[in-house]
Amino acid sequence: MTGLGIGIASLSINTTRIRHPNIQFSELTPKPIKIPFHSSLFLTKLPTNEPKTLTLRPSSVSESSVSSSIGAESLDDVDDDPTAELSYLDPETDPESITEWELDFCSRPILDIRGKKIWELVACDSSLSLQYTKYFPNNVINSVTLKDAIVSICDELDVPLPDKVRFFRSQMQTIITKACKELGIKPIPSKRCLSLLLWLGERYETVYTRHPGFQKGSKPLLALDNPFPMDLPDSLYGEKWAFVQLPFSDVKRELLSQEKSFAFGATLDLDLLGIEMDDETLIPGLAVASSRARPLAAWMNGLEVCSVEADLARANLVLSVGISTCYVYASYKKSSVTTSEAEAWEAAKKASGGLHFLAIQDTLDSDNCVGFWLLLDLPPSPV
Repeated sequence: MTGLGIGIASLSINTTRIRHPNIQFSELTPKPIKIPFHSSLFLTKLPTNEPKTLTLRPSSVSESSVSSSIGAESLDDVDDDPTAELSYLDPETDPESITEWELDFCSRPILDIRGKKIWELVACDSSLSLQYTKYFPNNVINSVTLKDAIVSICDELDVPLPDKVRFFRSQMQTIITKACKELGIKPIPSKRCLSLLLWLGERYETVYTRHPGFQKGSKPLLALDNPFPMDLPDSLYGEKWAFVQLPFSDVKRELLSQEKSFAFGATLDLDLLGIEMDDETLIPGLAVASSRARPLAAWMNGLEVCSVEADLARANLVLSVGISTCYVYASYKKSSVTTSEAEAWEAAKKASGGLHFLAIQDTLDSDNCVGFWLLLDLPPSPV
């Protein structure tokens, strides 16, 4: 295994354009659509049981946990105000087109005038065409408050109730689920709230830390789960797998093909995430082959697939879905060769800012994917 010259990338919304060096960790040459695979020495049998770019709007936290909403027409007035709330809808966006929201309802590392932590509701859509923040004292946190707030968002911005709401905190699942179901909204526990997570990171740096009530060193009240991987359900087993790589140009082509054919899988808004790299840059991925590839992809499509990680210590791959579920997706015989492959794959993923993919195929040398999920590892939310 030759040494890798890998630079570590960071992601932010519409602020940093990411470029990466080409990553060489396989001697095989990828070709369009067809996903290359490594030596059969590394293939592992599994049990077989048959939009647009937008600029983030300034927003912030109320010192007393109660403040007035700021509309789009006065955004410039709150650029330096770390206590303002936000109510914004892109005037060029059709309100009826916003059918899915991403939502967080949690405490912030800021004390109000009573010396209690402020709670904040942050809601957006995946394109950030809708952005809303509202702050609450800690003694009104319940499903009724949240339900009323969701209705208020629709009233203020003149948008319909969403069909779905994604959220990433398991501790708030009861409150969020109850509020959504009473409004006829489908709640979806998922870490694929990428726009929301990146926006919260941006708010932490530009808003929360500037607030006079900010508590430096304060730990998140509702820390994210770090679940222990469980055994994989029978319905998700494949037959073979391999670490693979595709040029960035082919990844984009595969996503376009998926959108046109309504194939199984999930995409990311690369423009919104500010991801820009050379077409020749190799993106790491995992290819899974199965004689029942279409049913397997259909089962996977019913999950909120978040990421795949190589656990070097245990010599296995961990599949993260939803908000607090991890599966041992596959394993390999530990050796210097396989460990080097896994290390190189994780290094390539880190170099690409966490970008990677999961592909399901009929065979490992098939020309087409039955399912294709573009995935992104993100660091934990700072709040």
